Amino acid sequence: MRSRAEVDATLRTAKLNPAELLPAVHCLSFGPQGGAGECCLLQLEAGLCAELEAGCSLVIRGEKDEQAVLCSKDKTYDVKIADTSNMLLFIPGCRTPEELNADQASCNIIHSQIAGFSNNYWELRRCRPKLKKLRKLLMEDPYEGPDSAKDQTSTVSKYTTEDLLSLIQASEEEILHQLQVIGACVIEGYWRVLEFDYEMKLLNHVTQLIDSESWPFNKVPLRTCLEELGPLEPTDQESLHNLRLPFKVLSLQEMIEHILSSYGRKYSDDAGEVYFEMREDKICRAIAQMLLKNAVKFNLSEFHEVWQQSVPEGMSTSLDQLKGLALVDKASRPETIFLLKVEDLPEDNQERFNSLFSIREKWTEVDITPYIQDLCAEKQTVGALLTKYARSSVQNGIKVYNSRRPIS
Repeated sequence: MRSRAEVDATLRTAKLNPAELLPAVHCLSFGPQGGAGECCLLQLEAGLCAELEAGCSLVIRGEKDEQAVLCSKDKTYDVKIADTSNMLLFIPGCRTPEELNADQASCNIIHSQIAGFSNNYWELRRCRPKLKKLRKLLMEDPYEGPDSAKDQTSTVSKYTTEDLLSLIQASEEEILHQLQVIGACVIEGYWRVLEFDYEMKLLNHVTQLIDSESWPFNKVPLRTCLEELGPLEPTDQESLHNLRLPFKVLSLQEMIEHILSSYGRKYSDDAGEVYFEMREDKICRAIAQMLLKNAVKFNLSEFHEVWQQSVPEGMSTSLDQLKGLALVDKASRPETIFLLKVEDLPEDNQERFNSLFSIREKWTEVDITPYIQDLCAEKQTVGALLTKYARSSVQNGIKVYNSRRPIS
């Protein structure tokens, strides 16, 4: 180990003035286990540091063929390796110049062992959660009802919350929020989405009851709904309960409450009675999807008429309700409308734009916005996305966007 005299001799050889340096001297040496590859450096923003210091966890998610992401409780970050020209040394208990300067007694030589070194570190960048896979997994086996023979014999994998946390590259809060967005519910301990026709059947039960009872759409009583629709429950439900399954089996009453929650807003009056305010836009949107799902293209004027006749009396339809669900072809004569769901489009930015420009060569900003809005990163605008991935021009006095690259 170096002595103070050896340190002073080295300073003189280097022509350094000891008066311009801190009095304490770090003498570094490699420990017996010191080396590269044993430690990784992770650069964290202040908020993530505070979470770790508060005892929260950070999780790296991704399967072998996926780019790793790091997740906090509510955010997702891309993990990139950043190289540095300066070698980074790992020194346990290393004291900073500020700490040494504050302690005037630290005038001695401090011998420290280097535990490891690295020429790079992990850099985090906030990114969109990768949630498309979530819907894909749940759509492998949609729930068709408690009396469905297919559901009782299905061998397709089902997923618990823990399963989804291990498979989906997103934070727990982002995953749970997306499950709510897609209308998933827990059945027998597993997250499931309702098969669309079965969901429409349950929604029809609810809207017919509202109509027959002449309830206002903003005050649908939960208790009466369950009492009136409960008898529709399959008779074999009791035998299912007698099996003493490890997970709860949802009854039709619980499914009806799930539909009310999916298509309405829950609230209580002063007496504690629970009501739902039904969401007109979401109900009209679902009925439009039902009408369009088996049609390649639908004459727009005819669709408007059939759609308005199909929604519950008292509700009004509007094309604004179909943003990100259906697209109007104004170039055809007569004008037509067809199903184009944003959730069916690729998750990658460039692939999404390629897909959209293969469907339609030129888009107005109004038409394309519902199909790219979910691609916007934090503080990014649709305009910025269009500038990066599309080329603008004016056609018949209207600004339109087309692809920057040839679409095969």
